[in-house]
Amino acid sequence: MAFTTDLAAKLTRDASSLPQTGLSGQWLQRLLDADLAAVHLFSRSARPKAIRFLAIGVSKLGNGWIYPILLTIVFLGLGWQGWHVVLLAAANAALLHILYPIIKRRFCRKRPFHVDQRLPSLLKTLDEHSFPSGHAMTLTGVLAPIVLAWPAMSISAVVLVISMAWSRIATAHHYPSDVIAGIALGLGLAFPLSTYALALF
Repeated sequence: MAFTTDLAAKLTRDASSLPQTGLSGQWLQRLLDADLAAVHLFSRSARPKAIRFLAIGVSKLGNGWIYPILLTIVFLGLGWQGWHVVLLAAANAALLHILYPIIKRRFCRKRPFHVDQRLPSLLKTLDEHSFPSGHAMTLTGVLAPIVLAWPAMSISAVVLVISMAWSRIATAHHYPSDVIAGIALGLGLAFPLSTYALALF
């Protein structure tokens, strides 16, 4: 198991490190190539000035600015009784912020614009590594208790997560697999914890 994990970590560092023989190596290479090709596609979608501005703006919101906005929305929608939802969202964010840097240091995956110089980075990065997407992971974790306590927010939450995922790829900071992993980790941790905690209130 440890060998498999170490091999996966090495493979994600640089596509050139993949073995060129063997079926598994070929499939991994194809997956990484498809991942990078998708980044090029998303990056091209942000070439128009207005779309580029949108991608940068959404990404910057994920740096932290979106969370006071969500807090305000929760209190407007649920009143002061929404305090437990806010506490749960903050606890999820704190837990995920402890977890994702550990995972990033473990895999050490280079960001797309470092792997392919043709990809423009549209803004500064908060850290060096790509996998998983901390923006997607944290936003998903924060939204989990909000959606559980306020189901009417479900569609808005999905739109927010998809927008954040798009922006992180369009800015060439992440691969699709990074944001999918971030969303999955955010859901996998925050959803059961939030479900259990909300049942106690």
